[in-house]
Amino acid sequence: MRTTRLGKTSEQWRHEVKEEQSKANQWEEKFRDAQARESALKRSLVESQNEKEGLKIRVSELERSLYQYRSRNSAIELKASQNRIEELKKNIEELKTELQNRELQIELLEVNNERWKEQLHQSQDQVRSRDYVMGEALTQVREVADHLQTLAVQADVLSLKYESESDRGRKLAWLLRQVKALSIRAKPYM
Repeated sequence: MRTTRLGKTSEQWRHEVKEEQSKANQWEEKFRDAQARESALKRSLVESQNEKEGLKIRVSELERSLYQYRSRNSAIELKASQNRIEELKKNIEELKTELQNRELQIELLEVNNERWKEQLHQSQDQVRSRDYVMGEALTQVREVADHLQTLAVQADVLSLKYESESDRGRKLAWLLRQVKALSIRAKPYM
């Protein structure tokens, strides 16, 4: 066995070289594994990037769809709102017309009320005038009835005196009986 300058035998050197070759082989194996993993990761990265791009496109499509949906819904809601607004405007116009009609009716009622008040005052004045005239007439009727009672008494006396004397006397007696009958009828008005 020969020893070398470094104090190792060739056998030790061979063994050391084998070990180093084995380590190099292991490192090469690990390097190949790492390269394979790197290649797989690169493929996975490319696939992920492709998937990411696909998802971006899908998100963009969904955003457009959402915008269109919102726009369509907004248009539908806007149209529904416009319909409601138109209906409300129509109702408001109807209510305004009804209010104007009611105001005109109120004005007409107020005018009629004023006329009725005037007519009532005129009627009350007429009733007072009639009451006064009737009171005056009643006073005169009472005076006439009272006068008739006096005449009736005088007619009784005169009828007895002139009844049998002449034709004229009989007529006068008849007239005096008529006065007496009138005085009887006038008694309730006294």
